[in-house]
Amino acid sequence: MRIGVNVPNFGPGTDPDVLRRWARTAEALGYDLLTISDHLAVTPDVAEQYPVPFYEPFTTLAWLAGVTDRIRLGTSVLIVPYRHPLLMARMAANLDRFSGGRLVLGVGVGWARQEFEALGVPFERRGRLTDDHLLAMRAAWADGDDYRAGPIPFWVGGNGEAGLRRAVRLGQAWHPLRNTLPWLREAAGRLADVAAELGRPAPAFAPRIVLRLTAEPVTGPGRRAGEGTLGQIVADLDELRRLGADTVVLDPFDGDPADTLHPQTAWRALATVADHWDLDPYDPKEDDE
Repeated sequence: MRIGVNVPNFGPGTDPDVLRRWARTAEALGYDLLTISDHLAVTPDVAEQYPVPFYEPFTTLAWLAGVTDRIRLGTSVLIVPYRHPLLMARMAANLDRFSGGRLVLGVGVGWARQEFEALGVPFERRGRLTDDHLLAMRAAWADGDDYRAGPIPFWVGGNGEAGLRRAVRLGQAWHPLRNTLPWLREAAGRLADVAAELGRPAPAFAPRIVLRLTAEPVTGPGRRAGEGTLGQIVADLDELRRLGADTVVLDPFDGDPADTLHPQTAWRALATVADHWDLDPYDPKEDDE
């Protein structure tokens, strides 16, 4: 099972230099994947959770591709209805080529109604638009030399039934976000059931969980996977591996934009997990030998 990191590409403490340090830290610690989020119009409903500056994901990942060597680069998640499918197909194909085939495209339908309105995209049609756009992107990659790419995997986000079914129909992985371990346990079983119902192979299971390292155990039914002592976090990762997770993405951002001013706290937590999970640290000098 591979481990990734979701990096905040927003907030008062985030700038190009901090993003570069995030990427190089995650790569040096041996993490397999770095993902970032997506918003285009930081409307009030978005800004309440993810304040400016908010760096656009394709541009940001292109920047990070140039300052890293091995770590995969992805979105968690790209809001598909916000952009024309041929534009997304071209940007993704170019980014995948420039990065040496390292792109993972996590996709979702979006939730911020005011942002949809600002962009002139019908909120009520976001599910159908997502399906149509993903099919159009896949066709562009398959048919046009100008869009040649791949294979670029779609990781389909969404914790609900619609997202799960979309992952089975269109995705290489289901990418549910930030939930409890009992929920994830049940969800992994549900994924297999839906795949059997639809007569399709089950996609990979690639959840994003929180990373909140505490000195004392976190107890109670509401404890999210990845939250608690190091022992609890490692046990959560062990169980997700037993459930068949292909990749688990750790998300150190826990809702307070002020935390982006102190990324060292998250870096220390990532280093602690990497050490105890026995990740393979990366030394770029090894590629020169």
